[in-house]
Amino acid sequence: MSPKTRPDTGAGGRTHEFLTPGRIALLVLGVLGLIFIFENTRQVKIRLLIPEVTMPLWLALAAVAVIGGLCGAYLFRRR
Repeated sequence: MSPKTRPDTGAGGRTHEFLTPGRIALLVLGVLGLIFIFENTRQVKIRLLIPEVTMPLWLALAAVAVIGGLCGAYLFRRR
């Protein structure tokens, strides 16, 4: 293919391919999730099977988000 007939593969094309509607929605949900986590900063009692611990709510929410993300990534890679 000659340079004149080759399709444009510049940075603008890659940016358009990167920002798909699904990725934009995922980014918006991630930002909203982070806002929700960091707005909830008070101390709460959480029961972990048998022991009861007191910890900041944002830490518990962040831990659950990370665990959920890891589970989702594992299931996505298995397909």
